Amino acid sequence: LVAAGLSLLMGYAGQISLGHAAFFAIGGYASGVLTTIDLAPLRARPLVALLARMHVLVPRSDLYGGEALSFHPWAAFAVAVALTLIVAYLIGVPVLKLKGHYLAMATLGFGTIVYSVLLATERLGAADGIGSVPPFPILPGIAVGGRAARIANYYVAWALVALALLVLTNLVESRVGRALRAIHGAEDAAASMGVDVPRTKLRVFVLSAVLAAIGGVFLTHFNGGIGPGEAGIMKSVRYVAIVAVGGMGSLWGTVATSAVLNFLSLRG
Repeated sequence: LVAAGLSLLMGYAGQISLGHAAFFAIGGYASGVLTTIDLAPLRARPLVALLARMHVLVPRSDLYGGEALSFHPWAAFAVAVALTLIVAYLIGVPVLKLKGHYLAMATLGFGTIVYSVLLATERLGAADGIGSVPPFPILPGIAVGGRAARIANYYVAWALVALALLVLTNLVESRVGRALRAIHGAEDAAASMGVDVPRTKLRVFVLSAVLAAIGGVFLTHFNGGIGPGEAGIMKSVRYVAIVAVGGMGSLWGTVATSAVLNFLSLRG
């Protein structure tokens, strides 16, 4: 998911980002915090009670065998995506006015800030990160436990990858895709032909960031935790390298390269 989104941003829009690991971590941390927080002491509060009745908050067992009250993984997923969308928009508006190396350095700086904040914040686990994150159920109303839940998480994530590829493939073959190629070739020429360059670049940047966040959410729930290293500079460089090896303008090549390299790293 991260590689596919970054391929759209770099290969088609021509915008370099060295901060996508930060969006990955924002999604993972947001979902991890919400699904491990204990709101049981606040059960009497009207808002908490309403969310519990709507099944946005669900009971779970804490480390000591007691009952905790946390966000349902799918509800946390929605919040994580919304948070990333807002952050990407706020970052993209000023940053995408830059070009070339300046844009790369600005996104690198953003990633460094996110990494430093995660590393220094005790409530987010600091260097240890967040653990005991529950897996995703197959569907919002179907719960499975143990190893089966992790396996279900894996296949749900791959289903989202397939859906993302379908959407992105249609996007690059549409009028928007032609506009992105025009921007990549020459922004001034694209603007003279009626392309709203700033808005188009911002939208593809936000979409790419949201895909990175979705990848962060699902890996966090699959692994059962996340640490600040996921927002590190070398993670962002790795994503850029995967896109470069897979082909800047090839969504399928990028995803295939990502899958193969991750498989080989796990085998090693």
